[in-house]
Amino acid sequence: MRAAFVVADGTKARYGITACLGALDALPAGRAPEVVWPGAGPDAATLAAAITAVARRGLAPVVLWSAFSPGFDAVAGRLRAVRALTPGGVPARHVVGGPHATADPADAAGAGFDFVAPGEGEWTMRALAAALESGSPLEEVEGLLRPDAAGAVPRGRGRPVEDLDEFGSFALRERRIGPIEITRGCRYACAFCQTPYAARARFRHRSVGSVVAHVRAMLGFGKRQVRFLTPSALSYGASGTDPDLDAVERLLRAVRAELPADGRLYFGTFPSELRPEHVTPDALALVRRYADNDNVIVGGQSGSDAVLAAAHRGHDVAAVRVAVGHCLAAGLVPNVDFIFGMPGETDADVAATLELIRELADAGARVHTHAFLPLPGTPWRDRPPGVVAPEVRAELVRLTSRGRAYGNWERQEGVARSLAEARAGRAGTGR
Repeated sequence: MRAAFVVADGTKARYGITACLGALDALPAGRAPEVVWPGAGPDAATLAAAITAVARRGLAPVVLWSAFSPGFDAVAGRLRAVRALTPGGVPARHVVGGPHATADPADAAGAGFDFVAPGEGEWTMRALAAALESGSPLEEVEGLLRPDAAGAVPRGRGRPVEDLDEFGSFALRERRIGPIEITRGCRYACAFCQTPYAARARFRHRSVGSVVAHVRAMLGFGKRQVRFLTPSALSYGASGTDPDLDAVERLLRAVRAELPADGRLYFGTFPSELRPEHVTPDALALVRRYADNDNVIVGGQSGSDAVLAAAHRGHDVAAVRVAVGHCLAAGLVPNVDFIFGMPGETDADVAATLELIRELADAGARVHTHAFLPLPGTPWRDRPPGVVAPEVRAELVRLTSRGRAYGNWERQEGVARSLAEARAGRAGTGR
């Protein structure tokens, strides 16, 4: 029986899903499974109906899920609802990948998925398509793990992509376009971040030629805005901690040359950021010369040197102050990330962070607010959930009313509690 992929979620985890499906573009159209998109973030009833419709056409549905750790419980609930709404006898197999499956494959399996795909997914997707075409058992697919009867998951991960040029960031056959991934992995092993532990603590960069090919593909689809996906924008082309501004300029110059007059290039904005110690007048001159954004994101995280050191950030508070000054001098509004409620924060640390955010906001920066999340797969996964101190809450409300702060710290406090509760529950069941 031939198979079809049904995409369970193309919204929050859309970048990963798009890249993995893009891995099929190299296959002849007749050898790649059909891809069905029930809609953006389809509800359980819509997804179950799509699965059933695929089966009625004589195709075996393979349902693709990708999930972040925050909100994974909701994804698991949707899976249960989809199974309940799918008629008996429909041979659907549910596969989950993404950050949570990579960080905690046992928990992902415990939610009821048939297969877990931890790690990078491009090679796994190609191998899965080949197995479906040949009728080989999916248990033999490298990077695809099937829980046993007790819910235990064998060790393993998808084959990593050593050369980003081997795969695209887009799913061209599916007409799915997004940010261009220019760098994967991160050598800065921050204790609160999943990225270096999921994609290895070293940089892998896409070549300028490959980026240009992506831009041309975008233009062919009528897209005019170019954004980059990277953990550290000014690390492009670098192998170590020091930026390679020549490499950054080659990238930006080449992309700018491809864009029409109404094209827009964004650098150092979502979904990327600038490390504060990388922010120099020369670096910002490149942003002003080639990019169209009037603001950048700077990862500050805390106003306490002790907290920054404990988080293994690799910079101090002085670097944040200097970076903000350089941004303002260059005519760029710095949006400075701060994480509140980080492990081990003392009253003195909180006071120092409050002092810094007031200082930066008064100077013209905007504060991007977050609450600490104890994410699976990180060194701080077992730490208490972030709680924003009352004096910080009051200040954030004041700054928000002035337009000097924004973010989802209130919602993230609840997410942090849910993560901690879920981990405690898993510990009680032995998962």
